[in-house]
Formats: sequence, C-alpha cells, structure tokens
Amino acid sequence: MVNQFVSARFMMSLMLATVLLFSGCVTTTDSRFAREADRQKALTDYVQLASAYIGQGNFERARHHLDRALEIDSNNSPALAAKGLIFANEGEPELAESNFRRAISADSKNTRANVYYGAFLYGQSRMEQARDQFAKASGDTGYPDRGSVFFNLGMTQEQLDDFPAAISSYRRATELARSDPKTLLALSRVLLETGDVTASDYYYSRLLTIMQRSARLQHSSESLLVGVRIARLLDKRDQEASLALMLRNNFPESAELRQYKVLMSNGQ
Repeated sequence: MVNQFVSARFMMSLMLATVLLFSGCVTTTDSRFAREADRQKALTDYVQLASAYIGQGNFERARHHLDRALEIDSNNSPALAAKGLIFANEGEPELAESNFRRAISADSKNTRANVYYGAFLYGQSRMEQARDQFAKASGDTGYPDRGSVFFNLGMTQEQLDDFPAAISSYRRATELARSDPKTLLALSRVLLETGDVTASDYYYSRLLTIMQRSARLQHSSESLLVGVRIARLLDKRDQEASLALMLRNNFPESAELRQYKVLMSNGQ
C-alpha cells in the first residue's frame, strides 16, 4: 500500500514537471492546492495523534504533536484547544485559559473548544461563564456527544440554583443519551429537590433498570441516598430498607449516610 502511494506520488511529480514545461501558471496553481491539502492533512493528523495521547494521559507526546501542528498554523483552533487541556491538567490555569480563548477566537464554530473551556471554567468555580460556554455548545446539532453537553449545562445551572433550567437541560440530555446513568441520577435528584417526587421516582426507576442490566454499574453513595429519600416519601418500605442497608454496608463513612441518619432522626 505504501509503495503504491509513493509510486503514485512519484508519477504525479513527473507529470507535473512535464506540464510545467508547457503551462507554468496552471502547474503553479495545482501545486499550491496540493501543498494546501497536504498542510491541512498534516494539521489534522497531528491534532488527532495529540488527542489520542491526551486520552492516554501522555501529555509530553501530545505536546510534541501539538507544537508541530502550531508550527504549521499558529492559530489552528483544534490544536490550541487541545493545548489548553494539557495546561489545565498540568495546573497552569492562566496558560490554559489563554489557549482556550485563542481557540474560540480563531474559530467561533469550534464547539469542542467551547466544551473544553466550559469544563475548565466549571473546575474554576466560574459557573456563569461555564454555563455560557455549554449553552453555546448545546446549540450545535452536529456535535457528536451533545447529550454530555446538556448534562454539563445542567450541572452549571444546578450549581447556580436555577433548578427549572437544570431540569430542562437534564431532560434534553436523557433524550439524547437515554441510557446514561449519571444523567438519570442528576435529573432524579433535581426533581426531588424541587418536590416533584413522582417524576423523580420515574427517572430513578429507569436508572435502576439500567443498573440491573449491567454488572459493571454500581451504586454510589449519592445514588443510594436519592433512592432512599424517594422511597421514604412514597412509602416504599422494602426499597428504602434495601437501599439503606447498602448505604450502611458499602459507605459507612460517607456524608450521605450521615445525611440519612439525620433524616431518620428528624422523622423526614
């Protein structure tokens, strides 16, 4: 395959050299297009390799490929966004933010840059700014992981105590990613906080069904407490007892178990 590719490129070079003898202008234009195509491919390849290394936690190798990409185009938005991720993971918030902002400035339609920047801002507890980045990203109907964008948007809205907006975002996330356990739990939790126990129970029941179908999914202390609270309010005594027992046995030092004990002592 490689030999065929090299041979094809060699033959193309000979053909272009022949054309050059007869039509310099046309050949120059074709060559320029070829160089631009090669340049764009190199940029894409470098960023893809870097993203793979970031996923593996190999930031040194990722940085090497991103530097190569930025040597070709210092304003390449995907490369700048990925470099922002590296700086964020290395504890360099000023450099991270600078790269995220440059990435968005270079390409206002780079939704992934909005998502990265939003996550960074969330980690910095800058919730209103994080919400704005996720809100912008959520409008991109072609983004491949749009459900997670709405989940992140809901998290920022919940942190800002905007529960109606959070419920709306979480509902949208469950529509886009119907089997995502973290989204079902988040929606059930917020509905419970707003007093809509019936709706909260509906989404919690969906969560339990998904967990029963997958051995790798296990309860967290948070999911158990949400379930216990719902069961108490709906007088589901067997479910409450079962979930409370798991909370005691699996998370004996958790804040959620302490909260459950407070509920019991207050008769709530």
